[in-house]
Amino acid sequence: MNKTTRDLALSAIFAALIGILSQFTIPLGTIPLTLQTFAVGLVVTILGTRNGTVAVCIYLIMGMIGVPVFAGGSSGFGALLGPTGGFLIGFIFNALSTGIIIDKTKSDYLWAIIANIIGSFVTLFFGTIWLKYNLDLSWTKGFAAGFTPFIIPGLIKAAAAGYLGILIKNRIPKRIMGN
Repeated sequence: MNKTTRDLALSAIFAALIGILSQFTIPLGTIPLTLQTFAVGLVVTILGTRNGTVAVCIYLIMGMIGVPVFAGGSSGFGALLGPTGGFLIGFIFNALSTGIIIDKTKSDYLWAIIANIIGSFVTLFFGTIWLKYNLDLSWTKGFAAGFTPFIIPGLIKAAAAGYLGILIKNRIPKRIMGN
């Protein structure tokens, strides 16, 4: 299998993993607490910037065309245009920022956790801004609804994604990952 085919296949498999983990949801007001951010961080930590971001884009495309992969089994353009759409779009920038930091550092547990924390905040930033404008909220209410309640869960998920991502990455044979 050539490198491009292998990379695309890995990205597609990991996009499916994001879709599966996204179904683990705890309702929490307008924005549910999900494992989506954890899944994005985990995937990028394992695959790196390029393939991890491709996996996130495949995941978003699957959801846009109607595959029920978003939180709570939702899908379609309505999910992207609704109040939580900014979080979904933020996953692309989460993947890029997390991946770049991991790729440019020692790619160890500490840097993976730091990168995932930064990526998690990137997602929250995009989601909060989108939520504020989508629901016509004040900045205070926007941050209260889209950012503040997710800081502690985001830190926990980011630490877990960074740690588990490096643990898994170090155990996958190099011939599979193409390194």
